[in-house]
Amino acid sequence: MTALPDPPVPREVKRLDTAALLALEERALELVLNQRLDPVWVEAHAASDGTHYLWPAVWNHLAHRPEVPRQLRCELLLVLRGGQHVMSLLDMLPEDFAPLPRVTSRDEGMRVSRLLDESPTVWQWQTRSSEQPPSPSPSPSPPPSPSQSGASGRGSS
Repeated sequence: MTALPDPPVPREVKRLDTAALLALEERALELVLNQRLDPVWVEAHAASDGTHYLWPAVWNHLAHRPEVPRQLRCELLLVLRGGQHVMSLLDMLPEDFAPLPRVTSRDEGMRVSRLLDESPTVWQWQTRSSEQPPSPSPSPSPPPSPSQSGASGRGSS
C-alpha cells in the first residue's frame, strides 16, 4: 500500500493565547512529537496575556511510529514575560491547527514574518540569558533554523 501524498501545507497564520499554547504543548508532549517545548517552561516564561503565532512550515511524519498521524511542523513565535519574542518549532496534528483563529490582516502577517526572521530561537535566548534549556525534543541539539526546517515558503518581503 502506497502512502498518499501530503496535501499542501496550509497557507494561513494562526493566533493563540498562552492557555491555548500550553494546551498544544501538552498535547505534543502526550503524543511524544519531536518539536515541542516543555509546558512547564512555557508556563514559566510565556507572557500570561501574550498573543503567540503559528506559521505552518512542513508536514512531518514519524516513520518509526506509523500509528502517529502526520503532523504540521509550525514555526512558533512566542512572546515572553519581558516582552521579548523568541522562535521555536511545534509539531501538531492538523485537527488541532484547523480550529485556531487565523490572522486576517496582511499587515499582521507581515509583522509576524518579520519577527520570526529577527527573533532568536528559544535556545539562543536561553544561552544569552544563561538559563537552563528546556527539553523541547529528545535530541540535545537546538531546533533547526527556519532555513533548515524547510520553512522557506514564508518569505520576508
